[in-house]
Amino acid sequence: MTQPATTSPGRAVGIPPQTEPCRRRAGTSGPSAVRRTEVDAERWPAVARLPSAGAARTAVARHLVGRALRRLGLTTPSDAGAGPLLTLHDPDAFHRRIGRDGLIGFGESYMAGEWDSDDLAGVLTVLAEHVDELVPAPLRRLRGLWVSRRPAADRNTRVGARENIQRHYDLSNDLFSAFLDPTLSYSSAVFTAFPARFAALPEAQHRKIDRLLDLAQVGEGTRLLEIGTGWGELALRAATRGAHVTTLTLSAEQADLVRARISAAGLSSRVDVQLRDYRDAEGRHDAVISVEMIEAVGAEYWPSYFTALRRALAPGGRIALQSITMGHEQMLQTAATHTFISKYVFPGGLIPSREAIAQHSAAAGLRTVADDGYGAHYAETLRLWRERFAANRPAVAALGFDTVFQRMWEFYLAYSEAGFRSGYLDVRQLLLTEGTRP
Repeated sequence: MTQPATTSPGRAVGIPPQTEPCRRRAGTSGPSAVRRTEVDAERWPAVARLPSAGAARTAVARHLVGRALRRLGLTTPSDAGAGPLLTLHDPDAFHRRIGRDGLIGFGESYMAGEWDSDDLAGVLTVLAEHVDELVPAPLRRLRGLWVSRRPAADRNTRVGARENIQRHYDLSNDLFSAFLDPTLSYSSAVFTAFPARFAALPEAQHRKIDRLLDLAQVGEGTRLLEIGTGWGELALRAATRGAHVTTLTLSAEQADLVRARISAAGLSSRVDVQLRDYRDAEGRHDAVISVEMIEAVGAEYWPSYFTALRRALAPGGRIALQSITMGHEQMLQTAATHTFISKYVFPGGLIPSREAIAQHSAAAGLRTVADDGYGAHYAETLRLWRERFAANRPAVAALGFDTVFQRMWEFYLAYSEAGFRSGYLDVRQLLLTEGTRP
């Protein structure tokens, strides 16, 4: 695994300077082509080999998916020719994977190079907007017969949580530097205008961070606990305000880079970076902030998460959360389902609903005082990340990430962007206080 540069915080070895990424033109190629016979079968077993799917399931998938793609205009150019298109290179493999593994198979088919698009995020947005129409209602009621359940090994026990976090965040600091802005912020920014430019992203990330710090009333002398360090920008900004910050992470690579950034900023006396599970947080704090951490906790452990938040709060303290959310019914359906994201990107994770947050925070003795959503800003953030990743694909390859990984990562970013553009997902900033106080 490559090591980050520490002489210039926010820049990593081998990554070119920040430049405005080029927009992909319609009809141009995306990631490098991949042949299934050339896929590393040890690293990508489900991509290298076609699944064993029965003829009946494959035929049903071919009928339902083909009809849906035609009806939505994704395989046949419209008269105007302006819509995004999905191009099938291997229809038999495409339908076989979907017939066997549903949306996981859809993503794996993209990783295998069996289909492409002139506008991947556009295709996925159209599908997300019509997700409830893709499968007839009678078949949706049989969903439990064909979806895979989440592996028990992905549970977020103390050991499992550390392994799950490491599988994503310890891939390489250099990889994340290849598409994030110099603040290394890996959560939604807040912009002042759309469409946004990559050059505006650092300021937009600081705007997001400042909103959270203001919500929690962080200032001179504040004892702040941050659950989920990321690459340290919030801790740095809080310390600059005069706060004393304790920040928790389970990622060793993140912790190393954060300590280097803090030292370079001359703030080591104000920030304590701990490799520690949130369940083991110590002390009482005037403010607690957690940015897009709850999604990695897992529904089974949401009571523990909110109990830890409440236990860490000093009397009269404030908790500022930033969380991705989805509809409650969608969350309930997703909770037990193994998805493309849980298999390849965030093992053990689950996006909560606003209802779930309200229920579990109230049970822990917390009261929601403010709740503000801004999902369109996340769609824009993801677009900038995706375009930056595409522009830096040669650097990503030089780090040892093969074509299958590159296609998987692009699919993940585009899939997430589509969720926010369609309204299927939202992102919210919340203020929680003790339940007995306004």
